[in-house]
Amino acid sequence: MLAGQPLAATIGFGTKAHIVTPFSMDLNSNGITVSNEIWEMMKPHVPKQADGKPVHPIKADALKPVVDQFKEDGKPFKMGMVFPVSTHNYELRYWLAAGGISPGYYAPHKGDASGTVMADALLSVTPPPQMPATQEAGTIYGYCVGEPWNQQAVFKGIGVPVVTNYEIWKDNPEKVFGMTKAFTKKHPNTTVRVVKALIRAGKWLDDNNANHPEAVKILSQSNYVGADYDVIANSMTGTFEYEKGDKCEVPDFNVFFRYNATYPYYSDAVWYLTQMRRWGQISEQQPDSWYNKIAKSVYRPNIYRKAAEEFPNFKTETGYRALQTEFIDGVTFDGTKPNAYINSFKIGLKGGEKI
Repeated sequence: MLAGQPLAATIGFGTKAHIVTPFSMDLNSNGITVSNEIWEMMKPHVPKQADGKPVHPIKADALKPVVDQFKEDGKPFKMGMVFPVSTHNYELRYWLAAGGISPGYYAPHKGDASGTVMADALLSVTPPPQMPATQEAGTIYGYCVGEPWNQQAVFKGIGVPVVTNYEIWKDNPEKVFGMTKAFTKKHPNTTVRVVKALIRAGKWLDDNNANHPEAVKILSQSNYVGADYDVIANSMTGTFEYEKGDKCEVPDFNVFFRYNATYPYYSDAVWYLTQMRRWGQISEQQPDSWYNKIAKSVYRPNIYRKAAEEFPNFKTETGYRALQTEFIDGVTFDGTKPNAYINSFKIGLKGGEKI
């Protein structure tokens, strides 16, 4: 599941259901791509290296003059993302806001689920496989999606990936394995065994990236992802290509086991909840204790521990990551202080503000 889905379902944003996650599936693996036209408009504002290639990470500061020009011309600036509670939505919003571009707000208490209230850039849902074609058609000017749909834009020559989520928030959690709370209570042994199998799969995938080519071969089959082997391999084998020819080594772009990638940290849940509050999906201010309570009701490291303790080098975690400092805007995240974190941003709801 998208990391925000179990949290949103549990608090009743969208479908109401108590979903838990005893397992986090991966770190990183998303990117933001813009159309060739937008990239040409951005380029004059992107810092360059001596060889003329862009300095990475490329910030949304370079996109702001383009969005401002669209507004001046009375044209909406449209971008695509996967789902209102997807990691892609929050990463795209984070990147845009860090560059001074408002991605708009949700107002569920007013029946407005568009997420475009007071927006400079209008974000809408587009299915991942359709992102490149939708952009090529001119319906959207950019999008945030997981691989291989950013690299496909490079291969087809229809867009330029400008930033990865590894650069927006280094080693950010991406998908999670979701189960109903009722199932985990009724079938505790099955739950633990499934998580153990997933841990083994992640460990196999992360064996110094040695098994990634084999995984790419599996994923490229038509009954799975169905994209060409070379397209999937472009990011799955330790590299990421931005503008054609600007290929960088990113060995940690796809992480499935190392760095405790599979551990369901409470602080990861808190981060997604802070973004739901920041953009109005949570309409009203909540105390820090509420974030802690919801995180612990959804993320279940106690189940993970039972599955993982048989593995060598298993170590017990507190459930909260150490302070995370490697965000594209330099803001530090402390999962134990969600309101202080929310209030630190220039763009976004804070305190008792309400749309």
